Amino acid sequence: MTAPSAARAVDVHALPAMLTALRLPGFHRHWPTMAERADKEGWPAARFLATLAELELAERETRRIRRHLIQSRLPGGKTLATFDFKALPSVPRARVEAGRCVLYTRTTDLVQRLQAARRDLALEAALARLDRFELIILDDIGYAQKDQAETSVLFELIARRYETRSLVIAANQPFSAWDRIFPDKAVTVAAIDRLVHHATILEMNVDSYRRRAAADRTTASADTAPTTTTDNLADNQKAENIREDVTA
Repeated sequence: MTAPSAARAVDVHALPAMLTALRLPGFHRHWPTMAERADKEGWPAARFLATLAELELAERETRRIRRHLIQSRLPGGKTLATFDFKALPSVPRARVEAGRCVLYTRTTDLVQRLQAARRDLALEAALARLDRFELIILDDIGYAQKDQAETSVLFELIARRYETRSLVIAANQPFSAWDRIFPDKAVTVAAIDRLVHHATILEMNVDSYRRRAAADRTTASADTAPTTTTDNLADNQKAENIREDVTA
């Protein structure tokens, strides 16, 4: 039986380099402060490590959300904090989930990118890159042109994500009018069939949000417009009388 070897000396000064190599920026940033606090308060090693691990995980989650927001291309300033749920009573808060990898895009923009990929014989690779998004939001699908080349790549996207990934589609036309989007009736039926199979359909039977906002601004401007009061008239009359006295 061999005797236990002596503990190897650890170079504490190499810790920052080791944490960088391990890709632990949270540990790197906080360990000096936490180590000083742990020494003062007599923390056991497990508590010290658990505290640093919690800080690392929290910072990773913050970076992940920031990265997903950049990738999503969502319009700036549009958050749940500013969302007017009263304007759309059919959208309960429980249906809005956070922490997902999302892409927001106009339908025509995405279709053009997929068309370019098809011309370069890289459509499969382009669709595969979109698989990393758990949810794709297609805005203004009604503006997609009734063109075989455009709508074929749109159908490819719908078919690929069917039962594997999620889609949110904003449309100002009912399904009965989707033959204006897809030139082939069979493709129209197939696309709608895949979309509605597991779908939650929200009918926004309310006034246009933009129109109401514009009307509210107009009303507010009218309410704050300058008005002529009897006090104004009296002040104007006094000023006129003074001018007459001066010139007399």
